[in-house]
Amino acid sequence: MAFELPDLPYAHDALAAKGMSAETLEYHHDLHHKAYVDNGNKLIAGTEWDGKTLEEIISGTYDASSVAQNGIFNNISQLWNHNQFWEMMGPGTSAMPGELEKALVESFGSVDEFKSQFSAAGAGQFGSGWAWLVKNADGSLAVIKTENGVNPLCFNQTALLGCDVWEHSYYIDFRNKRPAYLSNFLDNLVNWENVASRLG
Repeated sequence: MAFELPDLPYAHDALAAKGMSAETLEYHHDLHHKAYVDNGNKLIAGTEWDGKTLEEIISGTYDASSVAQNGIFNNISQLWNHNQFWEMMGPGTSAMPGELEKALVESFGSVDEFKSQFSAAGAGQFGSGWAWLVKNADGSLAVIKTENGVNPLCFNQTALLGCDVWEHSYYIDFRNKRPAYLSNFLDNLVNWENVASRLG
């Protein structure tokens, strides 16, 4: 069964007052995300991956020995990444649940230190990629950055929060100011209840 582009969990203009314009979401969700869905479906059709879950395809096609990944991985991983990304943001005021704050303090010393490390990871990712807050198998939390479409599933980690630092995610609203985009993401856009729900 072919994968489908999920609807945004909010209107295209719902995040505009918080720094992500309707134009950005129209391009990012309706065009870029849709392209990953369409290309991914074409590439897996008739292969061993046809009928597998996104997670199975990502784990099965990731090549840890190569920076340049194959087309199936690139499109399917980006499909999955964006599915998570939209859910990790929200239009309402989001207070950080106590359990998440406690976990961040235990792993980073403070919430501010987590935000500093997360922003540095995103700003320091050369070229396209993602910044992630992940949960390791031992329960500890960490910040990582990944190139292109690589995501925490490749390393058997749980993605708690991800920020897309491909230029199409921020150039309309922030031009070349990636650090400002990252700060705005953490301060205004993150749905912390969604992040906490991923702790398990």
